[in-house]
Amino acid sequence: MSQRTTVRHARKTAAAMLIAIAAFGLTACQDGDTNSSSSSPSASATQSPTPAAKPSQGSDQDSAKGTPSGIPRKPGMRCTNQIDYGDDPRDNATINSIGSDTGYCPEPQKGGTPSGTPRKPGMRCTNQIDYGDDPRDNATINSIGSDTGYCPEPQKGGTPSGTPRKPGMRCTNQIDYGDDPRDNATINSIGSDTGYCPPVQHQ
Repeated sequence: MSQRTTVRHARKTAAAMLIAIAAFGLTACQDGDTNSSSSSPSASATQSPTPAAKPSQGSDQDSAKGTPSGIPRKPGMRCTNQIDYGDDPRDNATINSIGSDTGYCPEPQKGGTPSGTPRKPGMRCTNQIDYGDDPRDNATINSIGSDTGYCPEPQKGGTPSGTPRKPGMRCTNQIDYGDDPRDNATINSIGSDTGYCPPVQHQ
């Protein structure tokens, strides 16, 4: 009986050792799996490539377009009021159209210095220079001065016939035009434009 009891105890002890060893092995395997799974995200994060930054397409397109030549136009202002185009052979409409279309006032072009006298700011040429003998009308003369910045040289069309008009006086107040078929406005206009009161016409 004693020998059987001893054998049973030995078998139980061996079985208990086997169970303990097996349990230890399972625990070690689970710990290894946990460590590998926890470390894998950091490793994958470290190895994941960073996407390269794409170059800006807008900057390339802007540089390709280029900036128009000239001076930036001030809001609400015409180029001809912003810059002196007195020597520019182009008309105001052309210059202002360029400024409106591009936002830049073009550089003034030199077409040579116009002949004549520089026009004083805010003054008409006919008020600045005596054009009494000039055959052109005041509107033509002043238009030249406005467009070029220079009052044209007076043209001599010969000495008008008549009587020199007194300063500040109308011809109809200076001479008796009672028998003249022309109206007073026509007579005084001639005196104002030429500086001479016309001879009296008789019916």
